[in-house]
Amino acid sequence: MAKRGWDEFEIGAMLRSFDGVSNDIATTQQEDRNYSQSNSFVASVADWRIAKPVFNKDFCIDCQFCWIYCPDMSIIARDKKMIGVDMDHCKGCGICVEVCPTNPKSLLMFPEQADEEAVLTQWPAKDKETK
Repeated sequence: MAKRGWDEFEIGAMLRSFDGVSNDIATTQQEDRNYSQSNSFVASVADWRIAKPVFNKDFCIDCQFCWIYCPDMSIIARDKKMIGVDMDHCKGCGICVEVCPTNPKSLLMFPEQADEEAVLTQWPAKDKETK
């Protein structure tokens, strides 16, 4: 398929996610999948994001909520463990932060220019439970 701009497709055109046969796609790592040129995975959107999620592994319980709910498959997980965020494809929507159940959250939104090491040192402390 030739590369086309978004305004060059016919109305009602079907855009396939993968080129060729896609057997067992659920167990194939993202980077090993044969993505079509019309799939958003082959394009970076990082240059128009204004806020980004920062991941603090110290609070993560590997519930996989962020991975399940991310609309762009930007959460990187291996063997059911969260290992990071694919910043080339993250649009900064914040859904991962909203669905994170930990206290404090293991993902928080920060301005795009924020230094990740600096914000990790300023992470909120765990709230004490009151009875």
